[in-house]
Amino acid sequence: MHRNILIPVALDHEKMVPRKLALARHLLEPGGTITLMTVLESVPGFVAEFVTVKSENHLVTRIRDRLIEVAGGASDVRIVVDTGKAGVRLAQYAEENGIDLIIIGSHQPGIQDYFLGSTAARVARRAPCSVYILR
Repeated sequence: MHRNILIPVALDHEKMVPRKLALARHLLEPGGTITLMTVLESVPGFVAEFVTVKSENHLVTRIRDRLIEVAGGASDVRIVVDTGKAGVRLAQYAEENGIDLIIIGSHQPGIQDYFLGSTAARVARRAPCSVYILR
């Protein structure tokens, strides 16, 4: 049983969220916490000057609302939206917040994954806790 479970969500693969949540609830000890988290890649410096704080906040709000919707409005799930490199930021968040299990989805690897690596692989290498990779 786990006390603090993190579920990373790639918004282009959100159809896996119900399966991840069901698994997390099965593995969660009573009184534990489930966190859904998505990481937005940082905007390149030459583009950043054109992005206003207001538009960035609006985007984060829309993504947070979408995660709540994807989670079925579940009140027992914490929602986090962050920025950075997903594999790095997810592992950092896990360490900073006492996460003891990450349930991450993975797709069938394409040729680019063999050269660059997938987010799931990066998280598995960097995470300070157990990582459950769900296909």
